[in-house]
Amino acid sequence: MQIGAITNQIDVAQLALIAFFLFFLGLVFYLQRESNREGVPLENAAGERTNNTGLSGLPSTKTFRLPHGGTISAPRNEPYEPLPMSTSAGFIGAPIEPLGDGLLSGLGPAAYANRADVPDRQFFDGTPRIVPLRLDNELGLAREDYDPRGMIIVGADDEVAGTISDVWVDRSEGVVRYLEVALVADLGGRRVLVPMPMCDIQGHHGRVKVQLIMGEQFANVPALRSPDQITLLEEDKVMAYFGGGLLYASAARSEPLI
Repeated sequence: MQIGAITNQIDVAQLALIAFFLFFLGLVFYLQRESNREGVPLENAAGERTNNTGLSGLPSTKTFRLPHGGTISAPRNEPYEPLPMSTSAGFIGAPIEPLGDGLLSGLGPAAYANRADVPDRQFFDGTPRIVPLRLDNELGLAREDYDPRGMIIVGADDEVAGTISDVWVDRSEGVVRYLEVALVADLGGRRVLVPMPMCDIQGHHGRVKVQLIMGEQFANVPALRSPDQITLLEEDKVMAYFGGGLLYASAARSEPLI
């Protein structure tokens, strides 16, 4: 027999190749199984829950310790709330349309994840990352930039929704995340947050414009549980509300271009 041969039909190279294929097959199975740790049970086209996870099935529950205390397990059976939607036609794959206010529907560009209802925290000391400037005297706005505080804010229809009352900053990244708006009395007079990337600061006009929603729609921006703190879940809901305006703020935006 030649060098490396085990029998007349099998040699070391064949065994190495077989071992590689078995390892690769096991790796694919493992990764597919781990991919079912989040996002299951799934939903079918009719919006119904299904546990069809294929041959890999669900992985065993794993518990993770969080850096600032507490644990979280996955997979987990989260409560299911059907979304307010209907299909525009009676076939699978037909466009889905929201029922009621599309900006609050959780569909399409207004979709959000059910993240933890706790603030995002700085790694080194566990304090909230995102705070209003009124609570942090060490941070400020660059003198070269416009200070939006005191400016009015308008929607895509140029209707005044309120006045910028404060700026919320990310202390870990050193950037502005939200503008705090004191709404006019006709819109409820409460304070809401507007994501900074969705704002156009027009300092020469003394105003901030938000092209994604109309002026009156500021009244329904998701509220915060605390006036000086925003949680991960609240961040997703606020971002989703303004993102949804790209499609649902007016009937014309959801119609075909042609």
